[in-house]
Amino acid sequence: MDRATFACSTAFFRDYSSSSQGAFCLPGGHVDFIEKVESFTYSDFFRDYLIPNHPCIFSAKFTEDWGSRRNWVNWDGKPNFDYLLHKFGEAVVPVANCDVKEYNSNPKEQLPFKEYINYWKEYIKNDYRSSRGCLYLKDWHLSRAFPEQDVYTTPVYFSSDWLNEYWDAIAVDDYRFVYMGPKGSWTPFHADVFRSYSWSANICGRKKWLLYPAGQEEYLKDRHGNLPFDVTAPGLQDRSVYPRYNQSQPPVEIVQEAGEIVFIPSGWHHQVYNLEDTISINHNWVNGCNVAIMWCFLQDELAAVQREISEWKVPMDDWHLQCQLIMKSCTGIDYKEFYNFLKIIAENRISVLENGLDDEASAKNTPKAAISTLGMLHAVFDLKRTVKVLTSLSANEDFKKLDLTSLSPPPEALLHHLKAAIDTALL
Repeated sequence: MDRATFACSTAFFRDYSSSSQGAFCLPGGHVDFIEKVESFTYSDFFRDYLIPNHPCIFSAKFTEDWGSRRNWVNWDGKPNFDYLLHKFGEAVVPVANCDVKEYNSNPKEQLPFKEYINYWKEYIKNDYRSSRGCLYLKDWHLSRAFPEQDVYTTPVYFSSDWLNEYWDAIAVDDYRFVYMGPKGSWTPFHADVFRSYSWSANICGRKKWLLYPAGQEEYLKDRHGNLPFDVTAPGLQDRSVYPRYNQSQPPVEIVQEAGEIVFIPSGWHHQVYNLEDTISINHNWVNGCNVAIMWCFLQDELAAVQREISEWKVPMDDWHLQCQLIMKSCTGIDYKEFYNFLKIIAENRISVLENGLDDEASAKNTPKAAISTLGMLHAVFDLKRTVKVLTSLSANEDFKKLDLTSLSPPPEALLHHLKAAIDTALL
């Protein structure tokens, strides 16, 4: 991060509220297309898309050296099923049925990868019809299962990735996925986990995206406050069911070609269709630009849980703890883990600022090496954003009702260390 970008980011987050989701209307639904790798810098992306929370599309030039684009695709642009079976045939993968709606999503099952590929080949042969329905391989943690495979390299623009930095550190999960599906497979209307950013690269095939800027989803809710399963369904025109639908803006529509990467802003709801047989790679990620949005989302989730079980508040001694447990089961994180998330992010940056990296650490693909690559000012920016959110978390009444004795260091001590590290770095 250069000084001009640091100054720009500091001014932006000073002038806008911490919960701002950058829900600015795009003129005419226009989405910028980034053509050339050599003329587009990290600072360009940070300043023009991350901070204002705007979508963009990267050309296929940004992925042309990926192993998956060389090996997973035949000369005609179709999936190379033989290669995929050879490399991953014995894996077990999550598969959704796009033809079935269950609790406002598509039901999933675990299938052997080779069975799914055989299904897909038969589905194509039968003119995209099957008694099993339209099956879509989704949310496959391929990188975690096959770390030795030459699949892709995360573009530098997406390298400030706190979600995967944290979950890699605790060795529990990650938010890196592979999707594979036939023409006609699709993903219903949703926003991404924790209201995170998302990037999605087409290895082959084409996708159509329907994007709604953050806040537009409020106009799409039914009279009970529920979001639609399919934003293209005719039923949304029924004002007795969807009373505010006519106030919504048309979606921003993107057609993504093979090799291209789409950047989905934080908190933007979307619906996605595969227009051809398609393979894609996706990351969800959070960083200093949208961590406040994640924190606001968690507060909203807890409030929803508290409303749902409010009748048990008096008779239940550990009601506040139970609310946290329910929230974690639904979202994947609670307030104490969110504190630990912020702590690990902060400590990694403090370590780089205070100690630097030795030559051996610099040569490795580690979070601290990535922090060092992005520069001292980026680390300072990250710490300043962490201070902002950690200060809010520490003052939160629901957080203070929890048993915080297990947190090490205590929030006050971590905040003091963060502020001291920032002051020292800016001397």
